[in-house]
Amino acid sequence: MEAAEVSRLIYRRLVDLSPGPPPALRLWTGERIGPAGAAATLVLNHPGAWRALLVPPDNLTAAEAYLYDDVDVEGDMVALMKFLGSLEGIYRRWIQLARLMGLARRLPSELRRNHPLRPTMGAAGLHSLGRDEQAVTFHYDTGNEFFELFLDPLMVYSCGHFLDPSESLAVAQERKLDLICRKLDLGPGQRFLDVGCGWGGLVIHAASRYGVQATGVTLSEPQALVAELRAKEAGVEDLVTIVRGDYRTLDGTYDAIASVGMFEHVGRARLPEYFDILSRRLVPGGQLLNHGIVTRRRGFSLRRPTFISTYVFPDSQLVPVEDVTGAAERAGFELRDAESLRASYALTLRHWVANLEANAAAAIDLVGEQTYRIWRLYMAGSAAAFERAHISIFQLLLCDPARPWSFGRRRLLAPDDL
Repeated sequence: MEAAEVSRLIYRRLVDLSPGPPPALRLWTGERIGPAGAAATLVLNHPGAWRALLVPPDNLTAAEAYLYDDVDVEGDMVALMKFLGSLEGIYRRWIQLARLMGLARRLPSELRRNHPLRPTMGAAGLHSLGRDEQAVTFHYDTGNEFFELFLDPLMVYSCGHFLDPSESLAVAQERKLDLICRKLDLGPGQRFLDVGCGWGGLVIHAASRYGVQATGVTLSEPQALVAELRAKEAGVEDLVTIVRGDYRTLDGTYDAIASVGMFEHVGRARLPEYFDILSRRLVPGGQLLNHGIVTRRRGFSLRRPTFISTYVFPDSQLVPVEDVTGAAERAGFELRDAESLRASYALTLRHWVANLEANAAAAIDLVGEQTYRIWRLYMAGSAAAFERAHISIFQLLLCDPARPWSFGRRRLLAPDDL
């Protein structure tokens, strides 16, 4: 069979195997097949494109086919990622997988990334101080201007809190910041620590709205500079301190601590140490709000490199929520409240993808075509994973069991959700 015929056959087989709505397909010849109203179109840029995407059958192979332009995606990238995600079960159905690989291997081996320049980490021990700094630098050295292209005006790089899908990203992010402050019962004169403070959105909100003495810690120098500048612009530079460093090196104690979008990078083996350190940083009766992504898979461990571990955030590791709460309680915390924001993170990521795509030309000018593709793929794939409930995100309110009990949940709800 000629390459075009094989490519059509692979597409039809994948459509038959997926329960979800399929994308359209456009061949290198310009021929288009599939639903006329498809949300996304997968573009095969040369006769060997399916082979580049499917052989060997793993996450990293498929990602690099897009990163190196063997294939392209037009339209709704999240919709395509949901379609591909629905095919995960094929990797456990050996006969169907073997047939599909047999077809793909009939295609020319003309990959555009025969020797991909994959980023590698140094030799430092996993989750050591030095290696964690490397990982954070790798992720955030894309530059502040790049993140400004898709984040909200406060530059909050974690999920918003939506009460309605039609709300703006800016409204959802400000609600999330305020919700964290209220869950922690912040008030004037308290000492508040934000672990992994990013560009300072939460510490500035806590200082300006709640009058706390707020300390933010980040390993990223570019983030720290922006956070300090924004605190000054907000008139709270006397209440906000930004520390460049690792949370493990901090001293002093705090009335409340927030860790937002950071603990995913701690590592399963380090969770006991993480919660023990934060427990020792709290005054008696203090509270910790841990906001982070968890996996909903049980008994699943992927040891080989993935797209995200290679190109986006090295060493990140997701664990089930019960592993998180178990480690926290063994460190002496009591779980007082748990809230899932899974749907809100899916919406947040859709906003980020749309913003990035709308600013594609500016992004490519800043960081290059491949980095733009990495982030488009990363955020769209994450949105699809949240929408399909493969991953979730929880805000866990943890405290000293001796802390007086607060009855009712009014303070744990957004004012417009009462």
